[in-house]
Amino acid sequence: MILSNQSLQDALDRKWIVIDPEPTPRKPSQGAACPYETTSVDFHLADEIAYIKPGLPFNVDLSQGKFGTLFGPNSESVTITHEQPFVLQPMRLVLARTRERIELPIQPDGISFAARIEGKSSYARFGLIVHLTAPTIHAGFFGTITLELINLGAYPITLRPDIAICQVIFETVDGVPFRNDSQFHGQTRPGGHA
Repeated sequence: MILSNQSLQDALDRKWIVIDPEPTPRKPSQGAACPYETTSVDFHLADEIAYIKPGLPFNVDLSQGKFGTLFGPNSESVTITHEQPFVLQPMRLVLARTRERIELPIQPDGISFAARIEGKSSYARFGLIVHLTAPTIHAGFFGTITLELINLGAYPITLRPDIAICQVIFETVDGVPFRNDSQFHGQTRPGGHA
């Protein structure tokens, strides 16, 4: 079952879901955009973009190691600012992350939650894919969310820190899952751990 904005805020108050920093304001008000849609909450772009170094004779073969062991030594990252944004060219893939850190604790005696990350329609209509085929955030996860950003449109897209880049939808989990953390658990930078 998908949480409404009010149910999400109740779960935040109970610490069943943790978002840090917590999105504000909680209700629409004059002069401030409310990040809570009826069934999602906006997350924002952090200040780091990572990508495979251009010109490498690179072949993706995950049978040779996990993502981080392939991406790490073959990648570089840049820090973006409002004055120095990143311009994502058509047909280019980069990794970014959310400013917000999320925690979905497994509740042995309560309700646990999972989440899905989706793009924002305003960017999607210009061809920006925000989370390429891997939208699930599993119960038990904590960390920032890595975004696979690809520009499938015809025009460059300017990426600045703190823009509302995606929306997160929360769902209840039926039963108590056992732990099986992914390689991305606890990630703090695009492409993996710090």
